[in-house]
Amino acid sequence: MAKKQTKTQRINALLASNPELTAKEIAKKLGVTTNLVHQVKWQTKKNSEFVSKVFARAKMKPTPERSDDPKVIAAEDKYIDAVESLYKKPTRLLESVRKMKTTLDALDKIKDRPDPVNHPPHYKTGGVDTIDFIEAKDLNYRLGNVVKYVSRAGKKGDPIEDLKKALWYLDREINARENA
Repeated sequence: MAKKQTKTQRINALLASNPELTAKEIAKKLGVTTNLVHQVKWQTKKNSEFVSKVFARAKMKPTPERSDDPKVIAAEDKYIDAVESLYKKPTRLLESVRKMKTTLDALDKIKDRPDPVNHPPHYKTGGVDTIDFIEAKDLNYRLGNVVKYVSRAGKKGDPIEDLKKALWYLDREINARENA
């Protein structure tokens, strides 16, 4: 038994077979609103643009820093396969995008790239993430910043500037406690 097509699938099928039809004609033939036809056309165009960009990215030439690691090569190949399946079957867009994201996340872990947002390398010196230490000691905002600036001094930018910033936060904490 054939699976019943959604309105979107029927609109896309009619658009593919008769691209010269207007939205009004398609709406009349399928018994849907012209607004829905316009939405489907717009979404299909956006998906097509996205697919083209992703497909172009997947087919880029390997860079000189391409790894010889078989795990990296396998992950990159899975990514390209996911993009190619997306290109061939746009109706599976969301599923393909999820596969690509999962593959890219795995590739990032394999390549051991630094993560400047979630785990900046200058905050993990000594094997302890600064935020974990601050939270474990239940430090307030000012004291947490003192620890942050002292722990990163010399690892990101000017160490004197970091130490002055730590001192600034420490002075504010001392003033707050003296005036409490």
